[in-house]
Amino acid sequence: MTGPRLDIRHLQMIRAIGRTGRVTDASDELGLTPSALSHRIKEAERRLGVPLFERMHKRLRMTAAAEYLAEVSERMLNELKTVEDEVRRMNEEIDHVVRLATQTYSAYHWLPGFLEFLETRAERISLQIMKSPSEDVTPAILNRQVDIAIVPGNLTRPGCAFVPLFTDRLMFICAPEHRLAGREVIGGADIEGEKFITYSKVPSPDQEFAVIFRPEGRYPRWTATAEPPEAILELVSANRGTSILTEWVLEPLRSSHRIRAIPLGSPTITQSWRCQFRADEPADGPVALVAAALRDWFGKPKGQP
Repeated sequence: MTGPRLDIRHLQMIRAIGRTGRVTDASDELGLTPSALSHRIKEAERRLGVPLFERMHKRLRMTAAAEYLAEVSERMLNELKTVEDEVRRMNEEIDHVVRLATQTYSAYHWLPGFLEFLETRAERISLQIMKSPSEDVTPAILNRQVDIAIVPGNLTRPGCAFVPLFTDRLMFICAPEHRLAGREVIGGADIEGEKFITYSKVPSPDQEFAVIFRPEGRYPRWTATAEPPEAILELVSANRGTSILTEWVLEPLRSSHRIRAIPLGSPTITQSWRCQFRADEPADGPVALVAAALRDWFGKPKGQP
């Protein structure tokens, strides 16, 4: 059975005694009384179950075990100091790091502008962009692996709070030479039997499967699965199939001639987007501040600084 282990105090003690050889000198270096240092020596020996020092004419002689620990302690403590200095340098102007992800689509063309906007709200908050889960981000939020996520849909999640951001259109995308490229609007009957590329073959309650395929009873022919939007766009532009993405994700390609984006449904089918975070986040905390900044950023008129 494993007992208590040595901690950093014991490593510092062993290094100090190895340097000075005397309890009084080592205690001065550590800011302890000689009596407190003697107790710490006994505690370390008890935890290890081996003797570390022998007294020789008012000096301490290290046993082989202590000499080995002193050598290792020197390396470990120097490395720890280096790491601490690096962490301080990396975060010297940062008070809080908020971990952000987007669910379903890894679209970040908006990020540079938002970071500039966030700096006007909170200069000392930094965003760490996390890997985007293709399915439900809720477990990552509740397990504190992600602090805040941009998610589609209107479903509620126990233990989570939501802030509305914006409403988007669902767009059918195809290659310019595709037979449907000239349409002004696309319905389920148009897509029936078409080669279709999806980010997931698990039907989502608020995505295209539920909003157009199932209601109309018309289904495409699923031919490929690709989670990253970039992969979907490459396949579509090469006329390897069609797909459905939100207009927000397609925004960087508005001026591109590689794909044709056509509104889905009549009237156009829309998709809502929200911030999701833990419900126990303080109302005046950094996560809530980032959520409010995202709401204001996405809500401001296009072209407004």
